[in-house]
Amino acid sequence: MPHVSPSEAHLDPHAEPPSRPSSPSAAAVADELWPAPKAAGPLDAVVHVPGSKSLTNRYLVVAALAGRPSLLRNPLVSRDTVLMADALRHLGTDVADGGHEAEGVGPADWVVRPGPVTGGSRIDCGLAGTVMRFLPPVAALADSPVEFDGDDRARERPMGAVVEAVRQLGATVDDGGRGALPFSVTGPAGGLVGGTVRIDASASSQFVSALLLVGARTREGLEVVHDGPPIPSLPHIRMTVEVLRDAGVLVDDSTPGRWFVEPGEINPLDVQVEPDLSNAGPFLAAAAAAGGRVRVPGWPQSTTQAGDLLRDVLDSMGAEVSLDRDGLLVEGTGELYGVDLDLHEAGELTPVITALAALASSPTRLRGIAHLRGHETDRLKALVTEVNALGGRAEETLDGLLVHPEPLHGGVFRSYADHRMATAGAVLGLVVEGVLVEDIATTRKTLPDFPGMWAAMLAGVRA
Repeated sequence: MPHVSPSEAHLDPHAEPPSRPSSPSAAAVADELWPAPKAAGPLDAVVHVPGSKSLTNRYLVVAALAGRPSLLRNPLVSRDTVLMADALRHLGTDVADGGHEAEGVGPADWVVRPGPVTGGSRIDCGLAGTVMRFLPPVAALADSPVEFDGDDRARERPMGAVVEAVRQLGATVDDGGRGALPFSVTGPAGGLVGGTVRIDASASSQFVSALLLVGARTREGLEVVHDGPPIPSLPHIRMTVEVLRDAGVLVDDSTPGRWFVEPGEINPLDVQVEPDLSNAGPFLAAAAAAGGRVRVPGWPQSTTQAGDLLRDVLDSMGAEVSLDRDGLLVEGTGELYGVDLDLHEAGELTPVITALAALASSPTRLRGIAHLRGHETDRLKALVTEVNALGGRAEETLDGLLVHPEPLHGGVFRSYADHRMATAGAVLGLVVEGVLVEDIATTRKTLPDFPGMWAAMLAGVRA
């Protein structure tokens, strides 16, 4: 079985193409199309998935607020994490490759040396939700303005809850009344007092995580109270709590919808970043769709990553799934069955599951994912549009999708500058001849070299 490893090259955070114009020229479209390779037979591959984006960016923020230097082992190096590292540098933290730092520190590791939070800078958020939402509360620790902006689509993403929360902390936010990027944050003189912040986090769990990450740096501690409809992606909040506890921060999350972070010292970290389980999704789905087997080494026995739900989903859709000390193994026959799933806690898996559903022999209903309309793109509308453009039959519901079995044909599968849309198109191309994925480079948001990893996986075909 071939081993698939990501490129370790340092990435320019500005290298990812911006959102595609609504009416590009035909020549421009042709230049952006990636022929999704069709599987020549059942697969037989081991895919080494790089570190978790969600964990890497949480570790970076906590390390930047700690009292002493931290070591992140095997962090993800992708557009989103490089944007976070660069943003923290602008705020006064040094983030550097391990190099020859010390024995046992590898060149791919990151050493984070915290410093006082400083203002007077401009933060480029790109299209990274973790950057645009986690860092405004951190910027409120500075007493001079910090400007935030990002890609065109970033200006459309929900930010009102973060803006309101930062104001409740006593900071000044100049957003022109938009509740969206661009805006500037100026912290209160004397630092953050803390107290109680009430927000509606029903649009994104990141609103809660953003406040929890800065709670220990307030004088009185920070109580976060959610007031609104259910919060999506709760595992991501549990992940934030566990990362804080790894750094010695005391967090009380015993009451649903309420969190309290004690003020106090944040200890340095020395952590191994888990593989990104959601990014493993397309590769594991490949075994289910094309047949054969794909193994992802390093899959944790216990994790707060929402991507772990893939094990149950793929099993329900007809694959054989097993987890042992060698990692997670998915074996498929290419025969897929529809499912009825509530993905409220793991909405990020929706695109790859929708791709499998479009190849299944029975209908699929996905529920609890209305919040995906506010992600990198309106993922529900985008998935319906692109699946139907290939001959499928998908439709939006109030809180999700219905996908019915229909024969698919080749054609252009647009990505909308959304990395998970692009990988969903790649999964469809394994089975459907002639799928052309627009802007595959957008996958650099979380995977340094998705096309190379995909090609290496497909090179392993059972004899």
